[in-house]
Amino acid sequence: MSKHALLSPSSAHRWLVCTPSARLEAQYPDSAGESAKEGTFAHKLAELALQRYVKTIGDMKYQQEVKALKSGKSRFGDYYTRDMDEYVGEYVDLVIQKFEDAKEKDTEAALLLEQSLDFSDWVPEGFGRGDAIVIADGTLEIIDLKYGRNTPVTAANNPQIRLYGLGAYNTFGAIYDIETVCLTIMQPRNGGESSEVLSVGDLLDWAVSIQPSAQKAYEGKGDLTPGPHCQFCRAAVRCRALAAYQLDMAKYDFKDADQLTDTEVADVLARTDELVTWANKVKSYALTEAVEHDVHWPGWKLVEGRAVRKISEPDQAAEVLSVQYGHTEDEIYKPRELKTITQLEKIIGKKTLADELAGLLIKPPGKPTLVPESDKRPEWNSAQNDFKAI
Repeated sequence: MSKHALLSPSSAHRWLVCTPSARLEAQYPDSAGESAKEGTFAHKLAELALQRYVKTIGDMKYQQEVKALKSGKSRFGDYYTRDMDEYVGEYVDLVIQKFEDAKEKDTEAALLLEQSLDFSDWVPEGFGRGDAIVIADGTLEIIDLKYGRNTPVTAANNPQIRLYGLGAYNTFGAIYDIETVCLTIMQPRNGGESSEVLSVGDLLDWAVSIQPSAQKAYEGKGDLTPGPHCQFCRAAVRCRALAAYQLDMAKYDFKDADQLTDTEVADVLARTDELVTWANKVKSYALTEAVEHDVHWPGWKLVEGRAVRKISEPDQAAEVLSVQYGHTEDEIYKPRELKTITQLEKIIGKKTLADELAGLLIKPPGKPTLVPESDKRPEWNSAQNDFKAI
């Protein structure tokens, strides 16, 4: 079995809508970004903590493994921050609490970690891995850690965790009498816990409903369908359908904003961020291909960019300026300044910093910004915000 399924659960939101995308993506290298690597590190820390809880590893082994992961020698060492312990701890505490609650209802309750899940009866060659599974009292619960902070991920109608639930039921349904499947996502840095509860019948009905799309996706058939799901598609930079969708804004003929109708302004607002993101991806792809693969794009050439001067040996430079030429510290050093809250949280930890600076951390009202109506934040009220400012 390959490491990653062609129809992976994490990209199900894409291949269920744009069925040819999975085969197209397979033509491009899977270069995980910094966020993905950080998430992998967080998952490893969480797995170790839960292994210690269920006593598959001892305290000493746990300490050794965690120390090795956090060290500079580890390929994950650069991603460790003090607040990661707190965020990962929230997920670990949630799993433990759910299992402890389950044991009170059912003495035969089971906690399973990092289980291989097979849902190939509904999705060709479909498989994945479940972070944590609690089975008790007729209920199977999948608990999935999401460490990302920029995009909120909720469990409702989420095809990824539904596939995990499907795979878990397929694996354990013959062993346990399962009537209900609870699908839980824990995203400690953006929204916390969210769950969707389905009967086994409803989950299986959903599985049957996606079979035709999954088969098309496996065969690479169907129409290219651009939309928000294109954000992390590796084929996005070469997708003609996405290019046509993004460049469709040219239909407004670059009129001044006050010459557009209300509907046209709303359409531009809905497309702008996606257009900028897509354009930047195309630029990055073109540069990488030119530098690493000597690709010559028609009408473009590689040149040396603007270089910024820098001091190669700051300590030595300071010594020369002060000792040899008599410049004062005020002349050669910046004034001392406090690090940003984010930098301090990484060093001290988010909760610890909040406790230590109680009463000194403030959050002024944010500037108004336009977002889709589906955004969970309350609508901005100018009178209320003016009052807060006062």
